[in-house]
Amino acid sequence: MSDLIQKIKSLSEEYFEEILEIRRHIHANPELSFQEHETANFIENKLSEFGITNFERIADTGVTFCLEGREPGKTIALRADIDALPILEANDVSYKSKNDGVMHACGHDVHTSNLLGVAKILSQLTDQFKGTIKFIFQPAEEKSPGGASILIKDGVLENPVPERILGQHVMPLIPEGKVGFRPGKYMASADEIYLTIKGKGGHAAMPETFIDPIAIAGQIIVSLQQIVSRIANPKIPSVLSFGKIEGGNINNVIPNEVKIDGTFRTFDETWRKEALQKVRDISTSIAQAMGGSCEVHIAPGYPFLVNDEQYTVKNIAAAKEYMGAENVVDLGLWMAAEDFAFYTHEVPGCFYRLGTRNESKGITSGVHTPTFNVDENALKTGMGLMSYLAIHELNS
Repeated sequence: MSDLIQKIKSLSEEYFEEILEIRRHIHANPELSFQEHETANFIENKLSEFGITNFERIADTGVTFCLEGREPGKTIALRADIDALPILEANDVSYKSKNDGVMHACGHDVHTSNLLGVAKILSQLTDQFKGTIKFIFQPAEEKSPGGASILIKDGVLENPVPERILGQHVMPLIPEGKVGFRPGKYMASADEIYLTIKGKGGHAAMPETFIDPIAIAGQIIVSLQQIVSRIANPKIPSVLSFGKIEGGNINNVIPNEVKIDGTFRTFDETWRKEALQKVRDISTSIAQAMGGSCEVHIAPGYPFLVNDEQYTVKNIAAAKEYMGAENVVDLGLWMAAEDFAFYTHEVPGCFYRLGTRNESKGITSGVHTPTFNVDENALKTGMGLMSYLAIHELNS
């Protein structure tokens, strides 16, 4: 084992209890997207305790700063998201959320505490690397338009301009002590679809007197599935799903309108635009043909996330050096979305997964659930590996 790896692992062990308490504090005090004021204050206070005082705010609740190495060189960026979700926590733990209906159910408490651990480790190792490391504590990953897009507009990728960006996310499907990577396209784009079908209500027994928006809605949902099954290139993964329908409140009265909410996900920006136009065209034409109308609103979401091939392969090799090849696994395509994708369309990036599962401890729940939790030993792996990957890239 190299001296550098040994130093980083030693510091990860030394700082583990402190970072563990930071994670528990953040978990107990979650804040929703764009409301992370106390979280940002807490991050700044911890950085000050670490002797890091050159931080600054960005986009109100974001925090960013740079660490300089022993001599000038290239710049890389490390990112963590800091917001929580509107979920009522069901875990019975001492650090359970104090804010009812708000919970760190996606592991952003782990990401934030992990990056604080990385900052503490690397601040002790500035003689071990050349160049600059930009730290980004980003708000609002969970809410469109995504904090990443706002930070980019506010200049987070400028002064200095990073040549690479690295992100890490918990993964409850992977055991603690392991990490996962995927070069190339990894996570899907995600757009929100809102359809309002308008007809003419009436008594259910008198179909000649009404225009049925429920029947129109059914025809639209069935027809829209042709976008994926018969129009899409089968080599481009695509998902079109509708998760919400509202219309009517009694069995024998036809309502005036029906609302349908859905999502479209894919891995190609050109096809993404074409498919969403198909949603508009098919929905409006079917409604019109059946005597009604359809208003289509599409809320643009995150683009697909692409891991730079060369950079990710390099990180896989470095992770195997740090953890052992048996602890580095391959990831498949993931149809979920993540606003780290915005960075990867600006800067060569690598977004990888930190294993947090421990079946013997009953830690198996998925993200975005009321019982989500992590094996906290993953913090040691997380802050150590990210520290090593940062130095490895700067010195390569």
